[in-house]
Amino acid sequence: MSTEQETLLRRVIELAAAARAGGNPPFGSLLVGPDGTVLAEERNTTITDADISAHPELKLARWAARELDPATAAATTMYTSCQPCRMCAGAIERSGLGRVVFALSGEQLSGLKPGGDWPDVPQEGPALYAEARVPVEGYYG
Repeated sequence: MSTEQETLLRRVIELAAAARAGGNPPFGSLLVGPDGTVLAEERNTTITDADISAHPELKLARWAARELDPATAAATTMYTSCQPCRMCAGAIERSGLGRVVFALSGEQLSGLKPGGDWPDVPQEGPALYAEARVPVEGYYG
C-alpha cells in the first residue's frame, strides 16, 4: 500500500471518529477522482438524520451517480473506514465507481460488535413470473 493510500485511509478513520463524536455509528468515506483529488467526503449520519440508509458509502455512490459522467466514475476510488455492507456495495456497483479500498473488513467489524452482525432476513421467490416480467421486458435493451 502506498503512502498516499495510507494517508487517505487515515482520513476516513478521522471521519469515522467524527461520526462517532457526533452521535452516529463510526464510519467515514471519501471519493478520489482519476487525478488523485478528493472529490467528496462523507460520514455516517444514520442516527442524527434518522435515516437507516445514511451510510457514507451510499451517500458518495449517490453523489457520484448524480454528479459524475460514467467514464469519470469508473476512474474513481472510494476509500472507506470499513468494507461496505451489502446495501452500500450494491449502490457502489450501480453508480459505476472504479474500486474501493477499505480499512476494516466486514468480518473484523463483526468481531468488534457485541452479538455480531445483522441477521439475514428470509426471502421467498421468484413468483408470478409471467406477470412480473411485463413492466420489465424491453426496458434493458
